[in-house]
Amino acid sequence: MFNPDFWEVRLDPQDLDQYANEAGLWFEANEDTQARLQPSPRLQRLLPPLMDLIGQALTEKQRQVLFLYYLHQKTQEEVGQILGISRRVVSQHLFGICRQGKQVGGALNKIRKLCRQQGLGL
Repeated sequence: MFNPDFWEVRLDPQDLDQYANEAGLWFEANEDTQARLQPSPRLQRLLPPLMDLIGQALTEKQRQVLFLYYLHQKTQEEVGQILGISRRVVSQHLFGICRQGKQVGGALNKIRKLCRQQGLGL
């Protein structure tokens, strides 16, 4: 039920029904979504060797954290809840820790190092 006292801007919801969803700034057609999600030719070329590196070089926990964080776009807090670890440990699995001024460990550091060694242009 419409209650005009509840709204900051007095607008009857029926007035919004006259506009199609496609008129909204948030609307994205299926074709646009597919084009946006289509990987670039560079990514298509780099993805197979990168996935091989991830499978070979990372621990199981690092892989889980990496996939949840980047592929499933979970926050560090959400990844921690899913895996039963703290947000701090999730960050350490991803980015490593700083010891005596040097960055130590972390899945991303490991992958970057291996990419440089193998000549992958990431």
